Amino acid sequence: MVYLTRSSGVLGLTDFGFRVGEANLRGCTKLRKERFIHMETATPQIQTIVSMPFDENSYVLSLPGQSECLVIDPGFDPQQIESVIAENQLLPVAILCTHGHADHIAGNGYLKDRWPSCPLVIGKGDASKLSDPEGNLSAGYGFNLVSPLADQTVKDGDLLELAGLKLRVRETPGHSCGHVVFVIEGCQPPIVLGGDVLFAGSIGRTDFPDGSFDDLKKSIHEKLFTLPDETVVLSGHGPSTTVGEEKRSNPFVGIECA
Repeated sequence: MVYLTRSSGVLGLTDFGFRVGEANLRGCTKLRKERFIHMETATPQIQTIVSMPFDENSYVLSLPGQSECLVIDPGFDPQQIESVIAENQLLPVAILCTHGHADHIAGNGYLKDRWPSCPLVIGKGDASKLSDPEGNLSAGYGFNLVSPLADQTVKDGDLLELAGLKLRVRETPGHSCGHVVFVIEGCQPPIVLGGDVLFAGSIGRTDFPDGSFDDLKKSIHEKLFTLPDETVVLSGHGPSTTVGEEKRSNPFVGIECA
């Protein structure tokens, strides 16, 4: 089983996710707690681990007073994810991957070694990338990353009930053909674990082998912009944003910018 961490010598590479610009490579891992407006029900606690070299956001989600948690898109610093879990006395019950690019799956092996019974979940269309360095783009950057295989694949409309949360799956191809997002139901405002589809003021890259700008724009308009404007989007890179803000001002897919 192969997994990579920050010690793997890949610092300074061009970012996997953003369409515009490059990641701000600061050579360290950052930990922050997301701050949102008040949520009325089923409010998850969200901690974000930002790992180099791609400024990729990994998330740890849990409900107050509960020990179970979810890990979203574990990147190149799984040890920091492990530390967050330990410091908060949590137990991961699932690893959710929005897509199969290397910067979003690099920590899968480490976490599966640490918690072997924790299921790894990914969209059916990207499951093959987990064990394919060409498909997950790591080979093109000079290293071969292989993740454990998926324990469960999901498709559009599936409902996951994990760690006290309900997450609805929406397929969002364009950045990657099998990309999915997870919409957390039952909280106000809603939260989307959005991967590399929609960013604050930008969108995911579409110049990869199975990428398509037309598909990405359609995914955003049909699967994200149909959510309430106050929906919080937790992106795979950069700060969080809202559906309403990106509808109004996103220069690539914003409705008022079309």
